[in-house]
Amino acid sequence: MLQNRKIIHIDADCFYAAIEMRDDPSLRDIPIAIGGPESGRSVLSTANYAARVFGVRSAMPTSVAKRLCPALLVLPGNMNKYRIASEQMHSIFRDFTDIIEPLSLDEAYLDVTDSTDFQGSATRIAEEIRLRILNEVGITVSAGVATNKFIAKVASDWDKPDGLTVVTPEKQFEFVSDVPVKFISGIGRVAQEKLATLGVFKCSDLQALDFSVLQKSFGSMAFRLSQFALGIDERPVTVSRERKSISVEHTFSKDLLDLNACQAVLPLLLVDLKKRMTGRNFESQLSKYYLKVKFDDFKQTTVEQPIKAKLSDDVFSQLLQQAYSRSRRPVRLIGVGYRLSPPEPHQLNLPFV
Repeated sequence: MLQNRKIIHIDADCFYAAIEMRDDPSLRDIPIAIGGPESGRSVLSTANYAARVFGVRSAMPTSVAKRLCPALLVLPGNMNKYRIASEQMHSIFRDFTDIIEPLSLDEAYLDVTDSTDFQGSATRIAEEIRLRILNEVGITVSAGVATNKFIAKVASDWDKPDGLTVVTPEKQFEFVSDVPVKFISGIGRVAQEKLATLGVFKCSDLQALDFSVLQKSFGSMAFRLSQFALGIDERPVTVSRERKSISVEHTFSKDLLDLNACQAVLPLLLVDLKKRMTGRNFESQLSKYYLKVKFDDFKQTTVEQPIKAKLSDDVFSQLLQQAYSRSRRPVRLIGVGYRLSPPEPHQLNLPFV
């Protein structure tokens, strides 16, 4: 088992909102969120802590958020600014290690096991990263330091915002025993309810549960749950993450009532898809067309087809017909895209000597 690794998990505090508050200090003490207008079916990307007091959360419909907090200021956001801030953060990360696994623009794992900075102290490296991000990017981040990814990620959320939680090897079991099971990746609301029926609310409860009972309810997922409950996670920090698809999707302000209405918006989605493709050099990796439809009852379906010849927009029209025929209900969302195959390895031609 790899118990001597030094893993840092960095997570910005309400990232998009933090950038807006940095650029406009008048926003600091009022509830704000980033998202679309209340009149549509938009959801929030994030909310600052002043808004969270009212129960406003990311992925919440804007209309619901406004009911919870009538004074909420919803901003459209500026993705270009957020990407610049993310690049600044990652530049700071690279000053301490090349073993970086990004999870999103504002969140990453860092393996500093072999770093010689600060005499190899992961805690002091995390402190320095937090200080530099504050001074150079102008926002706060929270950090967790531990021997593995699971505990580091939980630790970064333990003392938010602007927190640093260090879980040393000797404190690891004690720490993880007190962690609510909802912190385990993959444990959503349904799984939480299922665990609650078994009397499991914290990892300590999971530790005490007979494995056969856990396996009966969770199947192949049971082993991973039991390992995390003990604080065991041997996943390495993965430097490269291969993109598996490229796509665009749109949620419509009003349901599309029939197939003709769906077909009418398809060209606009394909224009957006081509813009997304521009300059990314994915053409040689395209392996499948795919199309997603979400109906008004929130059920969704996906249709795929291998790419066998020159790309054709007509294929998406055919896939849309197939997807729509599976339910024949009003449609609230359509997504179009391509599946990607791994890039071909480049063969070097070396001369014989």
